Amino acid sequence: MPLVSSNPSWWPLINAEIIGSYFVVAACVMAIYDWGLAFGQEVELVWRQRWSMMTVLYLVARYGGIGFVVINILLDVPTIPTTDGGCRIMFDAINWTSDVVDLILGAIMITRLHAMYQRSRKMLIFLVVIFLAIRIALVVVIVLQIKQVSGEESALSGTYQCIFNYSGDSQFLGSMTWILGTAWEVLALCLAVWIAVKHFRELRRDSTRSIIVDCFTVLMQTHASYFASFLAIACFHIGSFSPTISADIESLGAQTYFGLAQIFDMAQLTVLGPRLILSVREYNAKLVADSDIATAMSSIAFQERVHVETSNTV
Repeated sequence: MPLVSSNPSWWPLINAEIIGSYFVVAACVMAIYDWGLAFGQEVELVWRQRWSMMTVLYLVARYGGIGFVVINILLDVPTIPTTDGGCRIMFDAINWTSDVVDLILGAIMITRLHAMYQRSRKMLIFLVVIFLAIRIALVVVIVLQIKQVSGEESALSGTYQCIFNYSGDSQFLGSMTWILGTAWEVLALCLAVWIAVKHFRELRRDSTRSIIVDCFTVLMQTHASYFASFLAIACFHIGSFSPTISADIESLGAQTYFGLAQIFDMAQLTVLGPRLILSVREYNAKLVADSDIATAMSSIAFQERVHVETSNTV
């Protein structure tokens, strides 16, 4: 049965939830704004192109991430009523949606690294084995964590709250998910940096250096932004389990801390993840356009030369 109360002792919790909801709404606005900003690119570089596995991965990452943001709003905004069952469903949906989108982003990262290593089969097998081992461990940890969390809907002074109780070692399990995820991201970054440095050294005297170096530069720029965001998220989440923050989670400082963590989290899922694909496709489209222009200019120059030679002959 939902808890209904107007006791002033609940006001610190209500204020904390209201502050947290501001950050959730801000993250949602950011995600929708980025989607609208990049929609023209998405239509041109995704919807109008030949469909492939990467197209499917992009769409799942983009719209799965937006779904993740919407569910967070339904769960965290205190003016939206719900039920005990609804609280539990949304909690599980947030956890599994985040896990699925992370899985998709991992697949995108493996594809990028596979391409950077010139489609090496050994590297692909290595990446897939490591990634699957980490993901399986993460799924086990998430299942154990979810089983130890209970939630109920509460109506407190005219606001609606989903109050969750974390029992057992659920907090420790939560920190383990971020430690395992960080291990994968660090490995992916190290592999990307190593192969990029190696190619930059090998291509100093190559005639095709500019194109290949530019391609690796695009890959590394987006990868660095993505990793920096993930590192910030991991630090926020692991730090949230410290006694200093968990001792007073209803304070303004703690809610600001959690709010910033949510913004970085949603930015990674809804903005930086999909742009791992968009940036490469945009660069490829630019190369094709420049190639077409160069071909057209060569054709014009050839026609002019033929015309001049014919005139001289006459």
